[in-house]
Amino acid sequence: MTTPERTNPSTTAGERDMLEGWLDFHRETLAQKCAGLDDKQLRETSAPPSDLNLLGLVRHMAEVERHWFRRILVDEDAPPLYYTDEDPDGDHHVTADDTWEQAHGAWQGEIARARRLAAPRSLDDLSAGTSRSGEPFNLRWIYVHMIEEYARHNGHADLLRERIDGATGD
Repeated sequence: MTTPERTNPSTTAGERDMLEGWLDFHRETLAQKCAGLDDKQLRETSAPPSDLNLLGLVRHMAEVERHWFRRILVDEDAPPLYYTDEDPDGDHHVTADDTWEQAHGAWQGEIARARRLAAPRSLDDLSAGTSRSGEPFNLRWIYVHMIEEYARHNGHADLLRERIDGATGD
């Protein structure tokens, strides 16, 4: 696995380019936190009793991308990839059969789909899916939420990576 490039977001871009730039920056950050590790290292957990691991975080973010862009933004019937009613945290529960190639491929596929679904919409466009209280989200809200979601989990990823091999970074 090669170390992916990470592009710093513009400091002067317009709103949409700024939001997309920060979202891509955080997507690339998670990929960098996983770079250079083998499947065994990607499965290493943080500390008992937690089963948090980098492979699970990538699977989780594939689910998050899928949820917000496919289910919420366009109300697409996109069943879960990894979790079930019986195992709502199944994205984090990796097995010996789960591989980086599969998880990374699913994650990148969901990112590509998210970009295609968002591209023709304005930041003010409302989602077809709604919140639990029945309110739609505009695309701007979804972008901000996705940036928050990645930023939070990248903090987890940074701690996991440091535990695995001492690597730290921003």
